Amino acid sequence: MIKISVLLFLFTILLQSEKQSERNAMINNQIIARGISHKATIEALRKVERHKLVPDNQKQMAYRDSPLPIGYGQTISQPYIVAFMTESIQPEKGQKILEIGTGSGYQAAVLAEIVDDVYTIEIVEELGKRAKRDLKKIGYNNIHIKIGDGYNGWEEHAPFDAIVVTAAAEYIPPPLIKQLKDGGKMIIPVGTQFMTQQLVLVEKTDGKVRSRNVMPVRFVPFTRTD
Repeated sequence: MIKISVLLFLFTILLQSEKQSERNAMINNQIIARGISHKATIEALRKVERHKLVPDNQKQMAYRDSPLPIGYGQTISQPYIVAFMTESIQPEKGQKILEIGTGSGYQAAVLAEIVDDVYTIEIVEELGKRAKRDLKKIGYNNIHIKIGDGYNGWEEHAPFDAIVVTAAAEYIPPPLIKQLKDGGKMIIPVGTQFMTQQLVLVEKTDGKVRSRNVMPVRFVPFTRTD
């Protein structure tokens, strides 16, 4: 008789294979086909197990190219937007990146597959704790999570090679610009909840800051503690 442990092992292998196939189909049909070409971003998306970073009742939809609710009025961004934002900052090995809005931890995991360290801040305590638990369980040891207001960034670890903001702010927080390394890039949605938002790419060169709109988007609002 085959032991239960062996059956469980075989089931796990089959499930992993099935999810990898779903992930590959999503990447080929929704990511690459829509113009994402940054090799490191694509490889990271193939590795990150999105189904392990969504609530149980959303796992069957994990590899659809759509945002999904994760509780507390928040969502996990659709994979294409995660890919687009990641490609926009051109991450590479050796870098240190700040993320504002941990959410489920999916964007942080994608970045962590590429760069050395990801520092991420989540204002909703329950989400921050859940993301920390899930990311640790998967095996990410280079993601550092803080629960708090992301407006002021994470000064003790600044400057950052890049900053990714996953909630829409009415304006770009000055502390984040200050904590962006010279030569660095920041991608941030700007606009109010009920108006058109724009994904803005910010670049700092020789102390000068330039920004440009790159895509209309819809994100949950950037919330503060006060």
